[in-house]
Amino acid sequence: MIRLTGITKHYVMGDEQVHALDGIDLHIARNEYVALIGPSGSGKSTLMNLIGCLDTPTTGSYVLNGRDTSDMGEKELAQVRNREIGFVFQSFHLLPRLTVLDNVCQPLVYRGVPRAERQRLATHALEQVGLGNRMGHRPNQLSGGQRQRVAVARALVGRPAILLADEPTGNLDSRTSAEIMALFDELHGSGQTVVVVTHEPDIAAHCRRTIRLGDGRIVEDHVNSPLEAAQ
Repeated sequence: MIRLTGITKHYVMGDEQVHALDGIDLHIARNEYVALIGPSGSGKSTLMNLIGCLDTPTTGSYVLNGRDTSDMGEKELAQVRNREIGFVFQSFHLLPRLTVLDNVCQPLVYRGVPRAERQRLATHALEQVGLGNRMGHRPNQLSGGQRQRVAVARALVGRPAILLADEPTGNLDSRTSAEIMALFDELHGSGQTVVVVTHEPDIAAHCRRTIRLGDGRIVEDHVNSPLEAAQ
């Protein structure tokens, strides 16, 4: 599903060239549940942006579902993001004036899906995350955990190949964080490919595989035992 080969990403900052990624080779298969972990500056955010087609590599290739995205233009990358990748962010990014249902419908609006079909798919996604009784509410009427569930439903509504979560529990307390990770566990169990970007070991432990980055390289690629994932 995801295959990165010889990936580098360099930025120029003043007179200095920053090597954010320095030779990444990575394969993630369908229905894997993967954590990308590392401290600030390790390259995990840059790697997430490349996997999410929010950025392109300096060198190397990124093949997603058989398509090489490395040389795609912005229009093609936007289409890939909309159809192949569901994003869940730390800050929810919900539109405050819209209802929960209309927030979840948004990715389908950009696809040109008819209204009745959008609402049917969004209703199903909200029921999938346990919010079928909150569809008419607005984000400010929900708890933080409920807002993140809405964000997950919005990411799922287009039936993406990959669910890509960037620090999805960063704004939540420990109990609500556990609930959101239990939801990701369920989604993985139903066949969804999930990639979680985090700096927290206890969040990474939910995943079945942990990829640790340091100085722009993969320094560890570890398959978690069932005991680790259950803790």
